[in-house]
Amino acid sequence: MKILIVDDSKLSRLTILKRMPAAIKESADIFQGANGVEAIDLYKEHRPDIVFLDLTMPVMDGFEALGHIRDFDKNSRVHIVTADIQTKSQEKVMALGAVAVEAKPIDEERLAEIFAALPES
Repeated sequence: MKILIVDDSKLSRLTILKRMPAAIKESADIFQGANGVEAIDLYKEHRPDIVFLDLTMPVMDGFEALGHIRDFDKNSRVHIVTADIQTKSQEKVMALGAVAVEAKPIDEERLAEIFAALPES
């Protein structure tokens, strides 16, 4: 499995990693980025099975990055992990094709549910 985590906060990326189920973490190829441009580049290079994407980032925000990722791959599985839980933001990312919006900090149980719901590769 390939996992992409994109957030300008290193602490937020590490929190997702720390809370990820051990079996997933140990067997997955995990890539990290700090802005939307890196998200797009890493997505195109590695074609991850799942993406955890923040919205508020420098260089390019998660809204724009999500749009580019979905244009590149309509089957992408992008979960937005953000502190921006405003209804308009949630509606916008869902319209752009996000799988779900997760409030920061995402907890271990929710991460386990997300990985359990992934189709087998």
